[in-house]
Amino acid sequence: MPKSEFKFSTPVRVRWMECDAQGIVFNGAYLGYLEIAQAEYFRNLGFSIYRIAQNGYFDSAVVKADLEFRAPARVDEVLELFARVARIGNTSITLLVEIYAAGSDKVLTYIEAVYVGFYAESETTRRVPDAIRSLVEHFETMGEPLSLEEFPDLLEAAS
Repeated sequence: MPKSEFKFSTPVRVRWMECDAQGIVFNGAYLGYLEIAQAEYFRNLGFSIYRIAQNGYFDSAVVKADLEFRAPARVDEVLELFARVARIGNTSITLLVEIYAAGSDKVLTYIEAVYVGFYAESETTRRVPDAIRSLVEHFETMGEPLSLEEFPDLLEAAS
């Protein structure tokens, strides 16, 4: 998908600890990049996914991650992580991430991940809150975040 279809991106520099002996990013490191893309996407919407989980508002777990490697990334290279929510179901959020070398239109890696709302104590699923659904849908349509002031419960959990 072209970069223009993404409303959000964030940079990350490849560190040596993410690479094999040849200086190429090790495949397992890409799940770390997924985590960065997800966290920064929601920070862009105005809240930390970690804080709202700690405050009992909403937590999620990765239940599926598909990665497709097209070209290697290398140590000290700056990458651009383009992220978008492709779908929100009743209890799930599907996040798409495309990774590019900074300034390039060549996709290095595609990631599709499914997160499911989750109660850690009971290990059962939970519904995606309407506030998160509204924030994401507005951002993916309009390209700008809504104010959390419109969602007092989420605002309180994010504080």
